[in-house]
Amino acid sequence: MALAVGTLAACGPDDDGTVTLNFFQFKPEAVAQFDEIIEGFEAENPGIEVVQNHVPNADTALRTLLVKDKIPDVMTLNAGATFGELARAGVFADVTDLPVMSTVADAPVKIVTDLGQHDDEISGVPFALAASSIIYNKTIFAEHDVEVPQTWDELLAAADTFQAAGVTPFYGTLKDQWTVLPSFNNLAGALQPDGFFDDLRALGTDAGPGSEPSFSTDYREATEKLVTLFSYNQPNRDSRDYNAGNKAFADGESAMYLQGTYAIAPILENNPDLDLGTFPYPVTDDPEDTVLVTGVDVVLAIGRDTPHRAEVEKFVEYMMRPENVDAYGAAQSTFSPLVDAAPSTNPYLAGLDDYVEQGRIIGYVDHQIPAAVPLQPMLQQLIIDGDVDTFLTHLDSEWRKVAARSNQR
Repeated sequence: MALAVGTLAACGPDDDGTVTLNFFQFKPEAVAQFDEIIEGFEAENPGIEVVQNHVPNADTALRTLLVKDKIPDVMTLNAGATFGELARAGVFADVTDLPVMSTVADAPVKIVTDLGQHDDEISGVPFALAASSIIYNKTIFAEHDVEVPQTWDELLAAADTFQAAGVTPFYGTLKDQWTVLPSFNNLAGALQPDGFFDDLRALGTDAGPGSEPSFSTDYREATEKLVTLFSYNQPNRDSRDYNAGNKAFADGESAMYLQGTYAIAPILENNPDLDLGTFPYPVTDDPEDTVLVTGVDVVLAIGRDTPHRAEVEKFVEYMMRPENVDAYGAAQSTFSPLVDAAPSTNPYLAGLDDYVEQGRIIGYVDHQIPAAVPLQPMLQQLIIDGDVDTFLTHLDSEWRKVAARSNQR
């Protein structure tokens, strides 16, 4: 195994007959875990070498490869809007008939197919599920006699307590636009009407400000609450990015962190002794309304035209062995997508387990919003200026623009 950064050309047989697979891997914090998986796979398959390629800005890098017609043999991707767009375009191979698909639960597969399909194909194998929650410092909570909030009012009361004591309630990382998305997904997902996006899509070009439904009408409460949460950030939030936020939270610079469970691993890399926990966003004053936002954090995709399909399938089947899925989950604080997976034993996820087991889960709202809508910079600007009306009207208008373009095709 070798780790290559930036060397992404397709790989083929070596002079000795060894087949080399180009493995495009998008998560910088998971390089070590995939190194271990690759090492085990290569030991069992001496005629196959897997080269893990991790590059910054994975989405941009993958699109560049598409333009050059250099699709990797096998990929890890986040199951989000970009994945859905590429799936609809037929970039990935159909994995419907892979034997390993019978071991994957229906719900994660539906998340993948809901994002986008080429014909009726399944374009990826769910590998890891991540939840979006509030991460909290148990030591700071105990020092200030604050209990885990069960309602929206309790969450704000906790934030007020910390702020009054000179402790930053929520560490902000606004330099990275996307870091507003986790909170947006939680608040909007829990508060939007049932069937919101189906109804909005059904309106076609009639969707927009003033329509029923619309973001202006149905997302106001969520947007106002989003602005409220970020008002409890530290003063330098605009200049701090995700990596800086992980380090700051690990160093005890805030009581809470508005990030997904994927942030736990890099936080603990900075401070392995940190006593942290997680809890779902309490978005109303009724605890029964609380749900957990979850999605496919890692999906395995195969290049449609890979010349090494048999070898790639072997690698995918190996990665999906329960022991590999579970080891990855323990290291990266993710949930297993496998049928009849045992409850997580990860102590950092204990506050979320009941919601997963009870099925009190919803998907990521931003995955339903077309990639052509500039949601991330819009959210960043919303937090900077707090202008709820402008944000909602803009979001309605951008949605209608995409609908109009789609209608012209």
